[in-house]
Amino acid sequence: MISKETIDKIFSTARVEEVISDFINLKKSGSNYKGLSPFVDEKTPSFMVSPSKQIWKDFSSGKGGNVVTFIMEQEHYTYPEALRYLAKKYNIEIEEDSKELSDSQKELQLNKESLYQLSEVANEYFQNQLWKTEEGNTIGISYFRERSIRDDIIKQFQLGYSPKEWDSFTHFAYEKGYKKEILEQSGLSIFKEGSDKGFDRFRERVLFPIHSFSGRVLGFGGRILQNNAKTAKYVNSPESEIYHKSQVLYGLFHAKSFIIKEDNCYLVEGYMDVISLYQNGIKNVVASSGTSLTVEQIRLIKRLTNNITVLYDGDQAGIKASFRSIDMILEQEMNVKVLLFPDGEDPDSFARKHSADEIEAFFKENSKDFIQFKTDVLLKETNGDPIKKAGLIRDIVGSIALIKNLIQKEIYVKECSRILDISEQVLFSELAQLTQPNIHSRDRNTRKQVALKPVTTSQQEEIDFTYKIEEDILELMLSYGDHEILINYVEEEEPYKTTVIEEIVHRLKEDDLQFTVDFYNRIYLEIMEGIEKNQLRTGEYFVKSKEVDITEFAVGKLLKKYSISNNWELKEIYVPTLEQNLAKNTKDVILKYKAIRIAEMNKNLAKELSSGNISEERRLEIFNQIITLDKLLKQIHKLENRVI
Repeated sequence: MISKETIDKIFSTARVEEVISDFINLKKSGSNYKGLSPFVDEKTPSFMVSPSKQIWKDFSSGKGGNVVTFIMEQEHYTYPEALRYLAKKYNIEIEEDSKELSDSQKELQLNKESLYQLSEVANEYFQNQLWKTEEGNTIGISYFRERSIRDDIIKQFQLGYSPKEWDSFTHFAYEKGYKKEILEQSGLSIFKEGSDKGFDRFRERVLFPIHSFSGRVLGFGGRILQNNAKTAKYVNSPESEIYHKSQVLYGLFHAKSFIIKEDNCYLVEGYMDVISLYQNGIKNVVASSGTSLTVEQIRLIKRLTNNITVLYDGDQAGIKASFRSIDMILEQEMNVKVLLFPDGEDPDSFARKHSADEIEAFFKENSKDFIQFKTDVLLKETNGDPIKKAGLIRDIVGSIALIKNLIQKEIYVKECSRILDISEQVLFSELAQLTQPNIHSRDRNTRKQVALKPVTTSQQEEIDFTYKIEEDILELMLSYGDHEILINYVEEEEPYKTTVIEEIVHRLKEDDLQFTVDFYNRIYLEIMEGIEKNQLRTGEYFVKSKEVDITEFAVGKLLKKYSISNNWELKEIYVPTLEQNLAKNTKDVILKYKAIRIAEMNKNLAKELSSGNISEERRLEIFNQIITLDKLLKQIHKLENRVI
């Protein structure tokens, strides 16, 4: 975990206007960076930056935040990844927060960082071996050029070469000060039991570095170049503290901006498939690196798009393997298409034989919806046998059953009915049979809720009004929470000095009130926690929250799209602002909120009273509570100067 001191330093150093300007310049330069959101443009009126508050807001999408959330939005990074990006950009050394960590956790953290550093050192070493040694040029560069890979692509993907010598890298790493234990954990060196003399795992191979989502080197894939070698064609880094092959997609770091732009991700199997397609114009492509597709890998893609097209060569084993992948993708609520290459072709060979335009045209013409694909494949196996056809239908309906979106599900049923010439009614019946046994208790509860009577208009208005008042209270605390006010509730009493936050929290606590909206209550509880620590947590505190939804909400309260025009003052028309009537507005919003909550309590008590399933003792208790609440409500309305 990154220390609070480091996070504070990043926020104080990284200027939001500077970072946004860098991205705008990237966009203007016509560089290959395509991931820039369209709203990031100084000419877009709906996009606003406040250098004084260090926040930004896009009013067209409702998104907003600080410098960290901007990087998260642009690069689709997690919060820690965005922090590390900014730390690197501004040369800030990252300190890990080890105060609450045990000794073993601290050791694990240091170990992981050592593995990251070693992987970067190895990556640079292998690239130098490829470009700057005779062996690397003769063997490594020659191999890539035989595969028609351009030099700029070799450099972009940081491809490398490990020399023929048994311990070339191991010796280099020892000289750099790395110990046997870390070399062994990384998998870059292999040691015989009880010996400190190791040899290189990837000797005499071309290297494909495997990057994380944010670009850190996690491990390597190495391809042997001797056709007669009695060894595996490809060798990958073993699992380590930083490399988990089921959670990584090769090429994702390079492809992510293009996946966003195209709103689709092509999924292939191997390293060269990615590189050849990328070089030939299909840049929104990633590889599962020879492993079976996992849920974690699908979720990585889902951070960027809801659409996946799976690319397979034409062999039967690959086709059958695709069925499992299709169902996994559907379970993650994503849209999936499948593209099969002609017999004897794979993405790499096909890309090398065709131009970029031909590849693009082939992809568009041959990408099939998963139903069409499964039907085409399985119908060939039925040979007109009705029993086999029934099995095919059940198989396809089984895939449709995994779709959670009801509209999509119905559309696919209609499509399936048309293709297979079977009634929709039969398909829906089969769908019901397949889904019924798998319904969890949570889903049953959902169905019960759907069966309830809909909320009436008047009820909805009451709910919306409660939410609106709670939002107004938070707006006062976030925008003006540390402002001092002179306030009193009865004119005869002497006004007292306090802050907006302290007054609101004090008045809500005296009646043990918290917010009804969970999201608002999360913010309110943090404000209460701040008071206990002698902190007034206003909007400036919450715009630096790790939780993006809280940051966006706080920014929305601090940055307004519209403001009162100065032209009114020229005409001697003065519109009072919220800040100018801060004491009155604070008092009014507290009284309104208390009145609403009392009215809600009264209504709930009356409902319990009318149910009839209560004892006489409880009935009397409810009557007394209602009388007390009515008196309170009258007092509040009197303070509000309202007549009832």
